[in-house]
Amino acid sequence: MTAAVNNIEWAARLEKEVAENILPFWARHAVDLENGGFYGKIGCDLKIDPQAPRAAVINTRILWTYAAACRLIDHRYRDMADRAWNYIVDKFWDPEHGGIYWTVDYLGQAVSRRKQIYAQAFAIYAMAEYFRATGNPASLERAKQLYRFIEAHSYDPVHKGYIEACARDWGALEDMRLSEKDLNSPKSMNTHLHILEAYTNLLRVWRDPGLLASQKELLEATLEYIVDQRTAHFRMFFDNEWNSLTDHISYGHDIEGSWLIAEAAEVVGDAALLDRARKLAVRMADAVSREAVDQDGSIFYEANSAGVWIDPNKHWWAQAEAVVGFYNAYQLSGEERFRDLSYRAWEFIEEKVVDRTHGEWHAKLRPDGTPFQEHEDSDACLVGPWKCPYHNSRVCYEMIERLKD
Repeated sequence: MTAAVNNIEWAARLEKEVAENILPFWARHAVDLENGGFYGKIGCDLKIDPQAPRAAVINTRILWTYAAACRLIDHRYRDMADRAWNYIVDKFWDPEHGGIYWTVDYLGQAVSRRKQIYAQAFAIYAMAEYFRATGNPASLERAKQLYRFIEAHSYDPVHKGYIEACARDWGALEDMRLSEKDLNSPKSMNTHLHILEAYTNLLRVWRDPGLLASQKELLEATLEYIVDQRTAHFRMFFDNEWNSLTDHISYGHDIEGSWLIAEAAEVVGDAALLDRARKLAVRMADAVSREAVDQDGSIFYEANSAGVWIDPNKHWWAQAEAVVGFYNAYQLSGEERFRDLSYRAWEFIEEKVVDRTHGEWHAKLRPDGTPFQEHEDSDACLVGPWKCPYHNSRVCYEMIERLKD
């Protein structure tokens, strides 16, 4: 099916989506001219909640999105990147203990001062990208500081890896959950995956021997403990000794992690580790292709080890990651079926996920491809604590580069 679609045509469609839909949407609708920064919630009908809290996750992802756009597409996106950078430094940075707060209110006052390591990682990822785009030395320095905070306060020197969260002063927390849907476990796949992602981007601009050693060890821990070598799926939650606490499978994270692991190994540059990571990336993509791909090319969300669906819906971000993850597997293996899977996932996005009425993407769709509305699911919004321009802009950036190569 994909033989008729050449790389130039596909890349043009990706360029059109990011340049004419995703990036203009956030600049047009999400900027809060009265209180600064960006609105914390915009509903499916474009109704703004001006007093919604503002999460570190969405703000750091906005910074990454527009810094990358500034670097890869057009320097005119610098204004949005600058706005996000200034808001994070002014409102989310803890002036006493350092690090990024979890949540602020619409006026920029800290609501949750906890130091969720996931948020620190995304700040590193975004600040490194902002430095790549602008050369702003302050952004690189902040990213270095956050790396050192994570290593000083989250790193487990006995069993390796990183604990989930710390208190404002970097002390211990009883409840370390990333969200109400997560287990209260000391370690998770999700946090480790995004530390890996962050350290990869920081290594691109700061080839520090300590950072390189940390990243190599994290890659090895990921391959040894986090990925189930028998099934090629991520394990999700762990105790301190890496005992798995659940049998849930997150197909979106599996396909995302497959290419992020390979990318991390490429940047580290260790030949043996790179070979292991590339082989695993193909295995992970293959497992998702066999277990989670629907007839329309989309991927289901979450099941357990017995193959029972926990969440058979179609989440926007998982569809985006399927495009990159399957194409990455095609590049590594040469198997045309992976290219076909990647393109079919993109077709599903264009046909079902992109919101042709309001702009941006629908957050969550039913198995039949119809989108949820907010009265049906609170996660169904155009802008929210987790609904951001990062996954959908990134699939465009990544695929444009890969297709041109």
